[in-house]
Amino acid sequence: MRCPFCGHDDTQVKDSRPTEDSAAIRRRRQCPACGGRFTTFERVQLRELIIVKKTGRKEPFERDKLARSIEIACRKRPVEAERIERLVNGVVRQLESLGEAEIDVGVVGELVMEALQSLDPVAYIRFASVYRDFREAKDFETFVGGLSEAVSGTKGKAD
Repeated sequence: MRCPFCGHDDTQVKDSRPTEDSAAIRRRRQCPACGGRFTTFERVQLRELIIVKKTGRKEPFERDKLARSIEIACRKRPVEAERIERLVNGVVRQLESLGEAEIDVGVVGELVMEALQSLDPVAYIRFASVYRDFREAKDFETFVGGLSEAVSGTKGKAD
């Protein structure tokens, strides 16, 4: 691991332990050249995932890109960073467990929407507006109207 301070290639691990959700290993490192200390988080990647875009273009799956899009949807919402991290980990695990090296971008979007729907309704609508490419206010009305019907239909059955 390269030192972020001086660029030295051979840093030493001083401490290793799993993160709270056991999705990564936290390592405290020290550079023998400059004495700088830093932390890394290492994740096990079961296979290299390739995302197939709507245009047919293929690109490597980027966990950080997925996390950023979810964080943007949750911005200024009462959702803890830990819950977002768990959601991202869950989506990544689901993608890895599909057993496919190439995954359609639509599969990723649907998994995220499903997870966000139970996490925060506003974040769900925000993500859906980008993912489903809402162009007009009536697109929001139609989508939210469908949500309202689904929720009231569910409540009516429970009563």
